[in-house]
Amino acid sequence: MRKKNESLRASIFESLKNRKKLRTAHVGERTRPEGTLIASYNVHKCVGADRRFDPERISRVIHEIDADVIGLQEADTRFGERTGLLDLRRLERETGLIPVPVVGTTKAHGWHGNVVLFKQGTVRDVHQINLPGLEPRGALLAEIELARGGALRIIAAHLGLLHSSRAQQARLIVDLMSTENDTPTILLGDLNEWRLGDRSSLNTFQAAFGPLPPAVPSFPSTLPLLALDRIMANRRGLISTVEVHDSPLARVASDHLPIKAAVNLEALRAEMDARTETALERAAFKASY
Repeated sequence: MRKKNESLRASIFESLKNRKKLRTAHVGERTRPEGTLIASYNVHKCVGADRRFDPERISRVIHEIDADVIGLQEADTRFGERTGLLDLRRLERETGLIPVPVVGTTKAHGWHGNVVLFKQGTVRDVHQINLPGLEPRGALLAEIELARGGALRIIAAHLGLLHSSRAQQARLIVDLMSTENDTPTILLGDLNEWRLGDRSSLNTFQAAFGPLPPAVPSFPSTLPLLALDRIMANRRGLISTVEVHDSPLARVASDHLPIKAAVNLEALRAEMDARTETALERAAFKASY
C-alpha cells in the first residue's frame, strides 16, 4: 500500500509539474491550431461533475473543440443492450462529424462505448476489438483517408480499471501494431493509467509508439491532477504537443477534460511521397537488369 501511495503522489507531482509547462487557456483566449486536429474525450455517459445527465452539454463541448477526428469514450450506456446517449445526427448537421460505422449493434453509438467521429474523409477499414480483462472493454480501430490528404489509422480505446487488465490490454494493442501495416497510427483514449515507473502499463506502448508525450492532467475535470487520457503516435513529429481543452463548460460537462493535438499532415504526405519515390526507384532498378 505504501508503494501504491508513493506512486500516486509521484504521479500527481509529475502532472502538476507538467501542467505548469503546458499552455492551457479558456476557449476564446487561443486560436484553433492549424492543421488536422485530433481529440479524445471521455464523456462519462453524459453525466457531469455536478452529477447531472445532460447530453446537450457534451455536444456543446464537442462544438468547442472543433476537431477533425475525435474519439469518445463512455458514449453508450454500459450494461444490458447498450444505447447511444448523444444525438449523432444533429451533431453531424452542426459540426460535420460523421461516426465511423460499427456492426452488430442496433442502438449503440460505438463499440464498448468507444466512438470515432471524423470530418471530410473516407473510412477504408474498421475493426472492433474485444480487449481482455475482467471488465467488458473494447477498442475501435479505423483507417481513415482524410480529405485534406493522407491516411491515418486511429485506435480508440478505453482500458480497464484493474492494473492486470490494463497490462493485458496494452500488450494486445501493441501486438496489433506489429501487423504489416505502414499506415501512420494514432492511439487515443482513456487509458486509465496514473502510475509511473516500471509497473505502469504505459511502458508497454513505448515498443510501438516510442517515447510518450509528457503527461497532461485531464482528470478530474474540476481540478485535473491525473493524466488518464492520452494521444500518442507511432511517427515522430506526427502530432504536436498534447494539451487539454479547458473551458468552463468542459469542467462541468464530464468528469474528464478533453485532450487534443494537431497532426502534421505535411510531414505525413512527405513521408508517403518519399516511400513512393523509393518504391519506383527500386522497381526501375530491377527492370534494368
